[in-house]
Amino acid sequence: MSSASALWRDRDFVRLWLAQGVSAFGARVTREGLPIAAVLGLGASPAQLGVLSALSHGPALVVGLAAGGLVDRSRRRGLMMAADLVRALILASIPVAALLHVLTLSQLYVAAALVGAASVLFEIADHAFLPGLVAREHLTRANASLSATESVAEIGGPALAGALFQVLAAPLAIAVNAATYLVSAVFLAAIRHREPEPRPEPHAQWTDDVRLGFASGLRHPLARPVFLSSWMQALAGGMFGALYILFCVRVVGLNPGLLGLTIAAGGVGALIGAVVAGWLSGRLGVGRSFIGAQVLVAASIAIIPLSPPSPEQGMLFLVVSQILGDALGVATLILGTSLIQTVMPPGVLGRVNATFKAVSGGLAVVGALAGGLLGEAIGVRGAIWVGVGGLAIAPLLSLPGPLKRLRAMPSGPD
Repeated sequence: MSSASALWRDRDFVRLWLAQGVSAFGARVTREGLPIAAVLGLGASPAQLGVLSALSHGPALVVGLAAGGLVDRSRRRGLMMAADLVRALILASIPVAALLHVLTLSQLYVAAALVGAASVLFEIADHAFLPGLVAREHLTRANASLSATESVAEIGGPALAGALFQVLAAPLAIAVNAATYLVSAVFLAAIRHREPEPRPEPHAQWTDDVRLGFASGLRHPLARPVFLSSWMQALAGGMFGALYILFCVRVVGLNPGLLGLTIAAGGVGALIGAVVAGWLSGRLGVGRSFIGAQVLVAASIAIIPLSPPSPEQGMLFLVVSQILGDALGVATLILGTSLIQTVMPPGVLGRVNATFKAVSGGLAVVGALAGGLLGEAIGVRGAIWVGVGGLAIAPLLSLPGPLKRLRAMPSGPD
């Protein structure tokens, strides 16, 4: 039986795949809905969009610092279901407030922070749950399959979001996602795989968990360059990501429908990246594929600030950037995630993932706030160029150590 057949015959993996797929599709509606609601409905400025983006990323710092030990000492599936239910409840409050005509930017700030916190907890628990659900030799294929589903959601979700925003307005469109998180929780509840009992550990302060997560990740010669380069990408990505919607709407002149189609093009690229990540690593090696993809991500994002201020011509530039950037970014993510899940012992994987998310979230907050301030000071286009420069630095941080010489995935933790 082939590796692919064995994976898809695993009903519990299929249930996990369905849970992530349905919530990923709806999450795109929320991701675009919050900034579009802020721009079109509440007249948000670049600085206010920077704050909104920072609040979306900020919980990764807080939750990452506090949740790593919780994930390693708990049943991960239960934490994922709880996160789904919290996200559904928070998002349901936005259309209610809109219908009552009391929706404010402050509520969007709070919703972005709380949904972001629950999403980070879900992701940390999910990354720690998957290696116990599938065999190690299937990890790269499993991550690629989950990323492919995210890519399909990236194709259909923003396009649906754009249509919903045109017809219903952004706050009401967000109601779609509240339902998807409920469906996700139902699929997770149906998983029959029994997680092993967490290994008993002496009670530790959260600071001890953070130190262990840092030490385990940074002292491993293969994991360290993945972390360092990804953290640089988080800083730079937060910088231009906070301004992307504003750039598309106000500088290029896209309406919500065209914006949804533009972002959906990135889903096509992400699907390509999910399909070719394994093939690419097989031809070039894991290390060279990871570093090379990071270089090309920076080149792809550089196309964004080159976009002319014309909906027809500018959209072409943005679509090309979306396809190339998302394809290469997803390939990088699959290879990096699979490598970390392979080389880290299961008992510390939650804390390592939490540390990674905490630093990434903190740097994304700094980048988002800096991007908003730079957008006010030097213009949106200039601020995005600064973010592109940061992305160009990221692959340089992957060069020291043995990663560049790694051909195949290791067989397990050292």
